[in-house]
Amino acid sequence: MQLPAPRGPLTDRLFAELVRPPHAFDPPPADPYGGPCSPSGGPSGDPCDPCDGSSGSEEDAQLALFVCYELHYQGFDGVDDRWEWNPSVLALRERLETWFEGWLARRVPRPPAPQPREVPRALAALVAADDGPSLSAYLRGRGDAAQFREFVVHRSIYQLKEADPHTWGIPRLLGRPKAALVEIQSDEYGGGRPERMHAELFRATMRGLGLDDSYGAYLGSVPGVTLAISNVMSLFGLHRHHRAALLGHLAAFEMTSSLPNRRYSQGLRRLGGDAGARRYYDEHVQADAVHEQIAVHDMCGAFAAQHPAMTGDILYGAACALTLDRLFAEHLLGRWREGRTSLWRADAEVTTR
Repeated sequence: MQLPAPRGPLTDRLFAELVRPPHAFDPPPADPYGGPCSPSGGPSGDPCDPCDGSSGSEEDAQLALFVCYELHYQGFDGVDDRWEWNPSVLALRERLETWFEGWLARRVPRPPAPQPREVPRALAALVAADDGPSLSAYLRGRGDAAQFREFVVHRSIYQLKEADPHTWGIPRLLGRPKAALVEIQSDEYGGGRPERMHAELFRATMRGLGLDDSYGAYLGSVPGVTLAISNVMSLFGLHRHHRAALLGHLAAFEMTSSLPNRRYSQGLRRLGGDAGARRYYDEHVQADAVHEQIAVHDMCGAFAAQHPAMTGDILYGAACALTLDRLFAEHLLGRWREGRTSLWRADAEVTTR
């Protein structure tokens, strides 16, 4: 993966440092991304919605944070691996995380902390109360081929490393919750069969749509609201004190997956997608119905019994997952209603391998 084009002073400065050998550098100003929405909006000059992660300052911050996190995953071509634990990068990342946690707090009300035995029921109630727009229903019945391709471009940022952020939680758990998370992750990684890894199945979907299936190919093409979906997983996964939120996030992720994936498969079939292109979605219809039960009861329920004081964090992690999915759906559907691309760079919708 290549470093994308900068989106503001933060990423411009960070990327200029990362292409050099690891060294110490002074952090940028304390709050270069906390000001009002950039009047110029995105690269096309469109005005931004300050609540969807697409303001000029938020775009810059979300991309900078994503790049800092990516140093812990696959990294970037031309960027020395030793940057991963460089103190200057970590200092910058800490500032970005403080900003991002505030960004989340303004958008995600913290649910009341339930009693440990009530965690499964509280998770179900939280999901049932979610009234965001249905992106899957739109793509099943009305979305055109170009819109489905855009949707897949957005999702590729996470789906090509599917499960990796949640895997950070495994060494931070004990007993039943740990075994439950391992069981879920084993399925995500294909049960030891590389061709069945969910990331590999998603590559087949991308190839079937004529898209570049290489890791991170579209990082420079997606807006901040898409990056925030991955950033929240890395935030929760890389910090032990967020481990309960990580589990709640995964539970919500699994609880809201089966039906939407059925609809995505139906929509892709309507648009002419073959069985290979649809396999990713078809695989998740059954697998995530099973994962939901494991995540809610064996993972979150058991963790709550071990750590009664952290039940509120479990619910908050789930609420973050639901809210970011709602913001993502509102962004895509809003742009499409206006006849505009939902991508950060309009040319990305026609980019192929």
